[in-house]
Amino acid sequence: MGNGFSVNKNYKNPVVIGGGIGVYPMLETAKQLNATAILGFRNKDLVTLEEDFNKYSKRVYITTDDGSYKRSGRVTDVLAELLLTEDIDAIFACGPMPMLKALKPIAANNGIYLEVSLEERMACGIGACLCCATKVSDKEMEEGYNFAHVCKHGPVFNAKEVLFND
Repeated sequence: MGNGFSVNKNYKNPVVIGGGIGVYPMLETAKQLNATAILGFRNKDLVTLEEDFNKYSKRVYITTDDGSYKRSGRVTDVLAELLLTEDIDAIFACGPMPMLKALKPIAANNGIYLEVSLEERMACGIGACLCCATKVSDKEMEEGYNFAHVCKHGPVFNAKEVLFND
């Protein structure tokens, strides 16, 4: 079922970003890359895997939407701060679609490679039901886009391919 993050490349300063339940797939990625982790949650009661990320990541930043734990704000706020002082060369992210959509222009404007794991509803797992179809760039199509199945072609995509309802 699909493919994972490109952890087999030589990144110098990668960052993993997880939002909500999207933090779970990011733990192994952080471990394999020795990456900085930025994790976002709605509130302190939903914070999870903090000890694990501290064990396997270079650094860990945690934000909560309501400010009830660590930093108040969004993961993109922390990323913007890091970009002022660090040369980040890759971002790997999983979480809510608005978060992933917000990361795309940040990465593009800073020349950073970005991969996103899409959290779409998946029913059949083989691309037959079309439940997880997502719009992707396709220059060969007259419209300039096509649809890919998250279960079969993803769930991880190069963010340049994903159109996020553009």
